[in-house]
Amino acid sequence: MMIKLFYEISNFDFLKKKSFFIKEICILLNNEGMYIGNINYIFCHDDFLLYMNQKYLKKNFYTDVLAFNYSVNRHISGDVFISVDRVYENSKEWNQFFLSELKRVMIHAVLHFLGYDDHNHMDKKLMKKKEDFYLNLFQF
Repeated sequence: MMIKLFYEISNFDFLKKKSFFIKEICILLNNEGMYIGNINYIFCHDDFLLYMNQKYLKKNFYTDVLAFNYSVNRHISGDVFISVDRVYENSKEWNQFFLSELKRVMIHAVLHFLGYDDHNHMDKKLMKKKEDFYLNLFQF
């Protein structure tokens, strides 16, 4: 079981040199009492993620992340598509470092795999609290 990284984009080669917090994702899962199945992170451009959003979720808007959960019992698996363009724009908008915002999105997707949701106010609040906890735990 493992975490793999894939790139739909070539002009973000600098990302390939980073571990992308794989160790931190493993710690997160362990802390939540779960096991690593197969998690794939696919880094792409806005247009590719828009296409995925339209095709699979029937939604016609840009987003920073799409997560497809294939977990079985306590073994967490899934595909996480991340728009590097959108993460970059969000980092500027919210005055965050790019890698910090990228880490947040990566954590956010895994939290969805664990059953956390963000469709109502209380769920969003809990998910944000979990994101902040792990971001603080995994300081650069």
